Amino acid sequence: MAINNPPVTPPNNSAPTDDDFHAIVSRIAASSPDINDERQIPPALANAMADQGLFRLLVPASVGGGEIDFLKYLAMTQAIAAADGSAAWSFNQNNVLGSIAAFMPESLAKAIWSAPNAVVCNGPPQHTTVTSVDGGHTLTGRWNFSSGSRHATWVMCAGRDENEQPRLMFVPKSEVEFFDTWQVSGLRGTGSFSFEVKDAFVPSSRSFIETQTPRENGPLYLMARSLLFASGFASVGLGVARAALHLAIDTAMKKIPQEQSALREQVQTHRELGQAAAIWGAADAFLTQAASTLWTRATTTGEVAMDDRIQLRLASTHAIRQAADVVDIAYAICGATSVFEASPIQRKFQDAHAITQQIQGRLEHYETAGQHYLGLEPQSRMF
Repeated sequence: MAINNPPVTPPNNSAPTDDDFHAIVSRIAASSPDINDERQIPPALANAMADQGLFRLLVPASVGGGEIDFLKYLAMTQAIAAADGSAAWSFNQNNVLGSIAAFMPESLAKAIWSAPNAVVCNGPPQHTTVTSVDGGHTLTGRWNFSSGSRHATWVMCAGRDENEQPRLMFVPKSEVEFFDTWQVSGLRGTGSFSFEVKDAFVPSSRSFIETQTPRENGPLYLMARSLLFASGFASVGLGVARAALHLAIDTAMKKIPQEQSALREQVQTHRELGQAAAIWGAADAFLTQAASTLWTRATTTGEVAMDDRIQLRLASTHAIRQAADVVDIAYAICGATSVFEASPIQRKFQDAHAITQQIQGRLEHYETAGQHYLGLEPQSRMF
C-alpha cells in the first residue's frame, strides 16, 4: 500500500532543496528514539534544521524568511511527522510563530530573524503583569506548554498591558527561566516546558500590540494563525498515522501470532487495513481540498472567504481525530507486542492521542462548523 506525500519543492533559497529536505527527514527518522528519550530534538539535528531554514518557512521573504507555498508547507510537515511526530509538532509550532513577523514592526522582525538560526517559542499565559516604564515595559509572568523551547533562541511572551491591550514581547531565551513540567507519554520530544519571567525589562523596540492586520501583502498572512496551527497539526496527525499504517503492514507481513495463521493471511487483517487506508485517505483528501480551496482564493483574489475558513477548520479537526482512529487500528493489528514501550507502534499510539488533546483537536470545532452551516454566529473564533 502506498500512502505518500505530494512532491515537495520549496520556492526559494530560504528553504532547503528537495534533496536536502529528504535527507534531513531521513536524519530525523534515524534520531526518533533519541528525540523521544531526550525529550527534545538533539541539538546537532535542531541546528541542522535551522541551518536549512526549516524554522523560518513562514517568515516573510522581506526579512529573510522562506514565505513558502502553504500547500508545500503542509506536505513538508506531514513528511517530517511520518519520521517523528514530536519533531513535526515543534517544526509547525516554531514556523507558525514565525508568521508573526508579518504583523510586527519591520525593524523588530529584522532584529529577531537576522540570525540564521533564530527560532521563536511561546506558550499560553498562566498569569502575567505588564507595566509601562521609561523606554518599554517590565514583565512578570508564567507561561506553559512551550513546544520547541529547548532549541529556541527567542521567547515570545503574550500578556495584556495596563490598557488591557494584547501585547507581544520578545525576550532572549537567556533571560527566561524554564521548568521541566513535560513528564508525558505522547509528543515527549517537543520539550513543551513551562517558563517564567520576573521583573524583566522589555524595551519598546521588542514589543508591539497584537493586530490582525498584516504589514506584509503575501497570501500566507491573510490566514488566521489558528488555521495555520490547525492545518499544520492536522498534517502532523496524518503523518503519524501514515507511519503507523506502514508499521502495521510490516508487522502483518512477518508476524505469526501464537496458535494462529500468519497475520497477512487473516481476513480480519485485510479488512482492518483496508478500512484504515480508506479513513486515512478520506481525511487527507478533505484536508488537502480545504487547504487548496482557501489557498487558491488567497493567491488569486487576495481574500479568504468565511466558508473557506470554516471548511479548513473542520477538515483540520477531522484529520486530527481520524488520524488517531487510524493509529488505533494499526495498533490493534500489531497485537500484544504493541504494549511494549520499545515497540515503534506504541510511540505512534501515544503521539496520535496526545495530538487529539491539544486545543486544535477539540470536538467543539465540529460545533463551529455546524453553527456556520445553519446560519448562526459561530461561538468559537479559532478559524
